[in-house]
Amino acid sequence: MRNYLSIILFLSVILASFSTLAQKSTIADFVNPMIGAFSPSGSKLAGKDCGRTLPGATTPFGLVQLSPDTNTGGDNGNGYSWFNKTIEGFSFTHLSGVGWGGDLGNFLVMPTTGPLKTFKGSEANVDEGYRSRFSHDNEVAKAGYYSVVLDKYNVKAELTAAPRSGILRFTFPKNELSRIQIDLSRRVGGTSVEQYVKVENDHTISGWMKCTPDGGGWGNGARVWYTVYFYCEFSKPLTHYGVWSAEFPADWKRKNGEVNTPEYQQLVANAKVSYNIKEQQGKHLGFFTEFATEEGEQVSMKSGISFVNVEGAKGNLANDISHWNFDQVVHESKSAWTKALSKVMVTGTNDADKIKFYTAMYRTMVDPRNFTDYNGNFMGSDQKIHPAVGYTARTIFSGWDVFRSQFPLQTIINPEVVNDAINTWIETADFRGDHSTPKWEIMNYNTGVMLGNPGVVVMADAYMKGIRNYDVEKAYQNCKATVDGNSSGREGYLKGSISGTLENAYSEWCVGQMAKSFGRLEEAKFYDQKSHAYKNIWNKEVSWFRGRLSDTEWLPWKGKTVHGQGCAESNPYQQGWFVPHDVPGMMQLMGKQFFIDELTAFFDKSPDNFKWNDYYNHPNEPVHHVPYLFNEAGKPWLTQKWTRKICSNAYGTDVFGLSGNDDVGQMSAWYVLSAMGIHPICPGDNKYQITSPVFEKATIFLDQRYATGRTFAIVAKNNSAENIYIQSMKLNDQPLDRFWITHQEIIAGGILEMEMGSKPNIKE
Repeated sequence: MRNYLSIILFLSVILASFSTLAQKSTIADFVNPMIGAFSPSGSKLAGKDCGRTLPGATTPFGLVQLSPDTNTGGDNGNGYSWFNKTIEGFSFTHLSGVGWGGDLGNFLVMPTTGPLKTFKGSEANVDEGYRSRFSHDNEVAKAGYYSVVLDKYNVKAELTAAPRSGILRFTFPKNELSRIQIDLSRRVGGTSVEQYVKVENDHTISGWMKCTPDGGGWGNGARVWYTVYFYCEFSKPLTHYGVWSAEFPADWKRKNGEVNTPEYQQLVANAKVSYNIKEQQGKHLGFFTEFATEEGEQVSMKSGISFVNVEGAKGNLANDISHWNFDQVVHESKSAWTKALSKVMVTGTNDADKIKFYTAMYRTMVDPRNFTDYNGNFMGSDQKIHPAVGYTARTIFSGWDVFRSQFPLQTIINPEVVNDAINTWIETADFRGDHSTPKWEIMNYNTGVMLGNPGVVVMADAYMKGIRNYDVEKAYQNCKATVDGNSSGREGYLKGSISGTLENAYSEWCVGQMAKSFGRLEEAKFYDQKSHAYKNIWNKEVSWFRGRLSDTEWLPWKGKTVHGQGCAESNPYQQGWFVPHDVPGMMQLMGKQFFIDELTAFFDKSPDNFKWNDYYNHPNEPVHHVPYLFNEAGKPWLTQKWTRKICSNAYGTDVFGLSGNDDVGQMSAWYVLSAMGIHPICPGDNKYQITSPVFEKATIFLDQRYATGRTFAIVAKNNSAENIYIQSMKLNDQPLDRFWITHQEIIAGGILEMEMGSKPNIKE
């Protein structure tokens, strides 16, 4: 019967898709990469309101993100801000949705005309450097494509990407001195510290850019090392080319703040320019090729990128873009996105909701990105080349953010990606010899940013869901080593820290779940007991969670809405709800009615847009599970009310469409799951809470390597902006009287049907 239903559903989805796409040629046309594409640079808004996404071209989980850069320096991790009026150039690597200064932004390409300028200049004085003014009226951003007109040079720049390569097409005016120049030193949060370039032949250059903490980058020098290798070809021959090189005193620092000082930039402006240089290595290099152009002449350049070696970059380019057909690459990139986004088909509502949904889904498939070359090689954290055997090595894990929604979403729509990430972490732990899981990982380096043990959560969640194509014993031992090394100690609380105590307790519960699955009952009991540490910081005097200094002393209390007080990027009111693994125990500790009253007030006092505030603060992750706690408290209509309002008010279709940092897809993943009508409270327990879907139907096409069913659909009959409340439900034609569904029920395939209405279905 279920197989029959799945076939009927599959056919109905295909037919519905023709109606859905009547005004759009493919699902990828619903993607608007400009949503959230701004950072603090040039903005009068607080930085915490910024989406910090990138508007440029990439492919699903691709190694290359070819995107415009409007500003180097400051807290502009994505490199682009919609509020800036000038563009520095277009670089091949980017982070999406991050703060803290950012990193990457390497291999910056800029088409120019007239006299050569060797430094970027400033937005206040564009003519002193190579940057150019631009207008949003002449800017286009689509899935896999970006273009803009550079007003200073009257050059149209077009960008598109393949998985490990990118190609740019420039349409020049008539000019005797046109140029493509590449700033090899450029890096979003500082500078690369050493570069090398070599002219391979009359159309090709190759080289590398070494990035270390001495050059700033992530956290302005927080333990990230990498080298970007390139193999770059030009459609126009290299007949008049050269290198610029700036030298600095040995004692000059070269981090984020220093590289933007007038003194530093003056040295770059006075860089030595040498023509017909075949090969050069230095601390601040750039390369250029000059030529005459006719009106409307198109000149292209393409480059493979690798984090392994030049041979890898060359092979990546040959594998990805062996021709000069720019439009073909655009088509292939868009097709890749269409295929990736088609894993979920939504019908009903309006185009605005589909734009929000598919753009959010697009954002969730930027990371964890492919880190391997075409031949399977990747650079390990031991700075040695390794083959990824049986998996794809991946990087960029914003752990504290993405364990909540992003990775749970991928366990449904891209389980192989989750499996790849875990294999990578296990290998990386072997290379380092520390047998740990990452907190915040970039280029196989665990930067240690934020708190808790999020890698443990992701591993446990995947393992419990049956995603296990890796060494499960190593995974378990690494999880144990991680929580043992970062726990609340014998005291049963992390001194002075609410966030640390609660996060550690949850990850210890996760290890206990794995131990129980392995049949190691004594270990399971040990970690389960440690997971109750949250009770140790409940303070009866203030009736809330409070930072504890000793068995008899507490942190001074300023009220639960005051930020800090042992909380990371939150206040006690926001962080105190984080006991995902034992909600019944938390309710018992608080008293159920007190729990419900406080939870109700938490939302009632939030602003309608849910932007940065002291209550339900959607821009930051600690609260993302909280709307679903109403389900556990027996008030599911309030989960339905608030998730629909958050989906409507905290997300939009323009540049302001994200209420905070996208945080490597977490903010977007929350929307994707919630708009479909499901979201976890506790990754690791295999349960998704059920809420009011935005769409009439959402159909998930399951990965047959990890699922027994073909599709799983969530159908909301009579759904509308007014009919937001679930009246009744059926799972595979059988009544369902609970507001959660398991991962196993989803991957078995079938249909979850809901009858919707305008009034809450209150059953006390």
